[in-house]
Amino acid sequence: MNRPTSLVSALSLALASNAHAATAADAGAGIHELQRVQVTATRSERAIADVPNTVDVIERERMDELLVRDLKDLFRYEPGIAVGSSFGRFGLGDIRVRGLGGNRVRIQTDGIPVSDAFSIGSFSNANRNFVDLDTLKRVEVVRGATSSLYGSDALGGTVSFITKDPADYLQEGKDAYFGFKLGYEGSWDGLFGGATAAFGGERWSGLVAIGHRQGQEIENQGEVGGVGSARTKPNPQDRDGRSVLSKLVFAASESRRFRLTVEGNEDNADTDLLTSQGLQALTGAFNDSVVAEDRQTRARVAFTHEMDAVDAGFADSLDWQVYRQDSETTQYTREIRSGLAPPTLRDMREREFNFDQRMYGVQANFRKGFVTGGVQHELAYGLDLARTETRQKRDGLRTFLVTGVSTPVMLPDVFPVRDFPISETTTAALYVQDEMSFVDGKLRLVPAIRVDHYKLEPDVDNIFAEDNPGVAVSDISETSVSPKLGAVWHFADDWSLFGGYSRGFRSPPYSDVNIGFTNVQFGYTAIANPELEPETSDGLEAGLRFSGDAVYASVSAYYNRYEDFIESMRFIGFNDDGLMVYQSQNIAEAKIHGVELKAGVDLGALSEKWRGWSLRGAAAWSRGEGKGPEEVEVAPDVFEEQIVTRNLDSVDPLTATLGVVYQRDAWGAELAGRFVQRKDRVSDPSYYRQGGYGVLDLYAHWEFAPGARFNVGLFNLADRKYSEAGDVPVVGGASATLDRYTSPGRNLSASLSVNW
Repeated sequence: MNRPTSLVSALSLALASNAHAATAADAGAGIHELQRVQVTATRSERAIADVPNTVDVIERERMDELLVRDLKDLFRYEPGIAVGSSFGRFGLGDIRVRGLGGNRVRIQTDGIPVSDAFSIGSFSNANRNFVDLDTLKRVEVVRGATSSLYGSDALGGTVSFITKDPADYLQEGKDAYFGFKLGYEGSWDGLFGGATAAFGGERWSGLVAIGHRQGQEIENQGEVGGVGSARTKPNPQDRDGRSVLSKLVFAASESRRFRLTVEGNEDNADTDLLTSQGLQALTGAFNDSVVAEDRQTRARVAFTHEMDAVDAGFADSLDWQVYRQDSETTQYTREIRSGLAPPTLRDMREREFNFDQRMYGVQANFRKGFVTGGVQHELAYGLDLARTETRQKRDGLRTFLVTGVSTPVMLPDVFPVRDFPISETTTAALYVQDEMSFVDGKLRLVPAIRVDHYKLEPDVDNIFAEDNPGVAVSDISETSVSPKLGAVWHFADDWSLFGGYSRGFRSPPYSDVNIGFTNVQFGYTAIANPELEPETSDGLEAGLRFSGDAVYASVSAYYNRYEDFIESMRFIGFNDDGLMVYQSQNIAEAKIHGVELKAGVDLGALSEKWRGWSLRGAAAWSRGEGKGPEEVEVAPDVFEEQIVTRNLDSVDPLTATLGVVYQRDAWGAELAGRFVQRKDRVSDPSYYRQGGYGVLDLYAHWEFAPGARFNVGLFNLADRKYSEAGDVPVVGGASATLDRYTSPGRNLSASLSVNW
């Protein structure tokens, strides 16, 4: 039997499309999905039909119809995009796009990247779930590498959150707006409420949006209660959060605007970890109590200047912004242990994990149109400068309850410790893109290139030095060039071909370059690796689109090859002191390919008797495999390092969605289905293979008065017991606790919104 493989662990961490579009009063208005305008794929306003990428756009109206409260709700009907979650405590995790996730997908809010994810051990997990979706007016997802425009961390794609503006509420002749929303979400007994106010005049306008949410643990369909590792019901949890988004806009003229944005978000969760209570097999101790308190905060201040009519030789329009963003995750855990011999060893163990990231940056974007011969050029170029300081610390205290004596020693740690030194990273980038239109715009070529310079400077303080005596840390200075070439050909009135090549990269992360552990008692140490290379990708994509009066459809195929994946903490041998030595190294490669489809039809445009009816659907099929060195047992107790190829656990099976919609002037309903094939391809035959399933959801909305709307959704109509791929970790197929990862049964959500 093979040993657990580090390759699989590394790649599993790494590794329809808006088919449910907003439905207007006329059922036909919602089906022209390919005409939706996006800005992420080309850094300019372009209809999806005119960009050489697969792009998803989810508008505010659609989020309200689907009662979206979190990332899993947001991408519920987006095959090819998955949101992971963990059982017990930490909740939602990363966003995976085409099988690649974690910090390899860029997540940004108004162009500013959300902080990194970082996890180490069972008590420390900083995720990237920092955005209140009620503050957004639109979400855009570009699938595939977008490093040519957004640099590092855009290896798998880019998820752009775009927040509300005063102009979204203040129509011509309207200088004030007020609205509120109240709602309930049954899957976690959640209550939420929010209010938005906007005002405006000839020059000044502003917006304030506040929100609050509270609830309990997310339900599953586990049946085993009580305490201990056999429990499959969720741990009891109390959750609450709040957010504020404020914007002040000064219009110096019709074409010039200054905008000040202040945003804050906070989430708290208190968890009674019943699954960690009882007898602990590894230590022989008995946990009387294990409780956790987790807190996440993010604050952003940005000042933006936009000019729509520069009338200069270097640009027709431009925008720039300066910003600061602070993100922090604090996680506290308290264990009370008994059953130890002698009884005086009965103790309380307190641990606190802190991950703090502060970012300062400047962004500038310029656009210029010009003609050379018979070719129309739309040139976009700009710069992106950012400096980020990242601090991580684990602290702890062990108190013997009988004697009252306390100690910071909890082997193998002597607290406080840092798992990597305080790290300052600086990125400086220049990009340029030229959208060239030929033959009256029927053929568009889009070449782009970006040059990124990345610098890492570690700061060894007393905490890191005392925990890692004699461990050297390394600076890194890297320059990466990311080219791209895309094309769109409108070869007939309603038909077009699109596709291209893109190069992606990800700079060596600070947590891999200088991760530090030295523990003489347990016989190991970790050393820095200044020779780490950026992770890279080469991607090809081609597709066909049709956008008619009654029908739209898009099908695309892609192939992505990833090289130099970084494996954290790889065993490389023994040092002169006899300690096992671990080091992060570039060792893994991966290939992911697939096909994606989305389509819709307005039945009313085909026949008057079907007026108000429409269909929309999407599907995604993909395959992925990775290879790298592994220790393979070639004889009893004899292991040899070999290059092994395995399936990627992060790649989802065939997934499809289908929606049947009926829409009238003031009300509408939709029956939506989610269908997933059994997961047959796993990295090890002994791992659990998620079963296939089909789930139906029912939505309805009613505008019962001007400015008043009621939305309701009934999820999992048949009360089906199933597990989503993103919720199931890499576990053995014989595990007795698989029900932990099941999704909620039948549940109801509703919201009421009023505005004037």
